[in-house]
Amino acid sequence: MNRFTKNLHYFSPTGKAGLIILSLFFLMAVFSARLTTHPHDVSSGKALMPPCFDHVLGTDDIGVDLWSQLVYGARISLLVGFLTAGISGCFGALVGMFAGYTGGWMDRFFMRIIDGMMVLPDLPVMIVLAAFFGPGLAQVILVLSLFSWVFTARIVRSRVLVIKQKEYVIYARISGAGPVYLMRKHLFPEVLPLVWVSMIRLAGKAIVAEAGLSFLGLGDPTSRSWGLIIYHATRFPGIYYTRFWTWWLLYPFLALSGMVLALAFVCRDLETLADPRMNQKISGGV
Repeated sequence: MNRFTKNLHYFSPTGKAGLIILSLFFLMAVFSARLTTHPHDVSSGKALMPPCFDHVLGTDDIGVDLWSQLVYGARISLLVGFLTAGISGCFGALVGMFAGYTGGWMDRFFMRIIDGMMVLPDLPVMIVLAAFFGPGLAQVILVLSLFSWVFTARIVRSRVLVIKQKEYVIYARISGAGPVYLMRKHLFPEVLPLVWVSMIRLAGKAIVAEAGLSFLGLGDPTSRSWGLIIYHATRFPGIYYTRFWTWWLLYPFLALSGMVLALAFVCRDLETLADPRMNQKISGGV
């Protein structure tokens, strides 16, 4: 982990830009109450007002300030993205470590489950489950977590299969170290960088998936997430034949795209730093 954090200054320009954008979104979510002067769920102006001094990004069809909706929607997107990533990343890491270390029939059992989950079409099944569980933020996070842990489990298992063959792990096992000790002291610190990278990738996918479910009307109707804003905008009759889309639809789309791209840029650089072969190249070139 020290090697991983020490090389963070090797971020590419796009990775640094991604970190800056993510930091701005986090600040927006944390200080949302101080960044807005209008409520995000109550009408505060005329319907479909274009951007002006009082409403910098305009209003929607019922007069709710769009800037306030975007600021508070950042909370929902970040909450869904990183909570889903945290749940699925931790669960997938535990399954991957356990399957990779134990091997045998237990490993084959978990791998058949992972293979079966990976061949399922994510979006159609998520739509069915979201409709079954009903609308709600907790239900959305649950549905997304059910389909997000398999990728982490697979890469962690692959890494554990390599680590458990190393001499210091074999010597520790011969000396009487138990499975829990070996996983906690030797396996988990080695796979932790991969888990962090996987969680960041999962956060981006979860944000897009939540927006997709909300766009289909299966998200939390009270959340005011970015996907729900886009959903209401596209349901407005003839929005593409008017100029309303230039603020009502464009701004939440840009915010969602910026968040996902920032996560992708950061994840790409972290993948490079977490790759042991790349770390050797970096260390050899310095």
